[in-house]
Amino acid sequence: NGALNSKKWFHQTQLPAGGEWYGGLINHYTNRIENSYVKDGFLNIVAKKETFNDQGEIKEYTSARLNSKFAFTYGRVDIRAKLPVGIGTWPAIWMLNKNINEPGAYWQKQGFGTTYWPVCGEIDILEHWGKKQNFIQSAVHTAASAGDDVKNLGGEFLENASTQFHTYSIEWYKDKMVFSVDNIKHYTYKPSKIDATTWPFHTDQYLLLNIAIEPEIDPAFEESTMVVDYIRIYQ
Repeated sequence: NGALNSKKWFHQTQLPAGGEWYGGLINHYTNRIENSYVKDGFLNIVAKKETFNDQGEIKEYTSARLNSKFAFTYGRVDIRAKLPVGIGTWPAIWMLNKNINEPGAYWQKQGFGTTYWPVCGEIDILEHWGKKQNFIQSAVHTAASAGDDVKNLGGEFLENASTQFHTYSIEWYKDKMVFSVDNIKHYTYKPSKIDATTWPFHTDQYLLLNIAIEPEIDPAFEESTMVVDYIRIYQ
C-alpha cells in the first residue's frame, strides 16, 4: 500500500511547450500520492477537481500519467481495470515507441527521443470517454493515419465499464494487432501495405496509463478513479 514502485513506473508531469497538454486538456498530471497510489493490491489513478499550481500554470483538475520503465516488442498485453465516470473524463491505457521525442517522458530522459509523433507510432489498447459512457475504443496512430482523423480504430459497448472489472487486451504480431475485451475481439489492424508510414511497430514500445480531463468536463465533477487489478505482458 502507498506510493507506486518507482523501479517500474515514472510519473510524467512536464507540461508540453505552451503549458497545455495535447488536445487542449485542462488538467495537471502530478506525482502526488493523492493522484496515484496502491491499495489492497490495486493501482488507483485518481482524477480530482482542485486548484493546482505547477510549472507556472494554474489548472482546476489533477490526475496522473504513468510511463512504464519496461519496454518490449511483440506479445500479448492483458489489463484488468475498472474505469472512471464523468462527462469530460478520458482514461486511457496505451503504448508509445520509446523513441518518441517528447520532453518530460521517461524514455526521452534516457536518451531515446529521436522521432516525433505520430511517425513513432501509438497503440491505444483502451480509450473511454465519459461523454460516451461504456463505449470502449482501440486505435492505432501512424504517419498515414493519426489524431482526430485516425481511421484505424474499432470498439464496442459494455454494460458496466465503470462498475465492474474487464480485461482489455492486445495481441501484437509482426504484421497485425488484435484488440479485445474479455477475449471478445472488436478490432484488428493489419495494413495491406507495411512500410514506415503504416507500421512503425517493429521496435520497443512502453505502456502509459492516465486519466485526461477534457474542456467539457461536467461542472459537478469532483473525483473519479481508474482502478487497475493487474497488467500482464506475455511474449
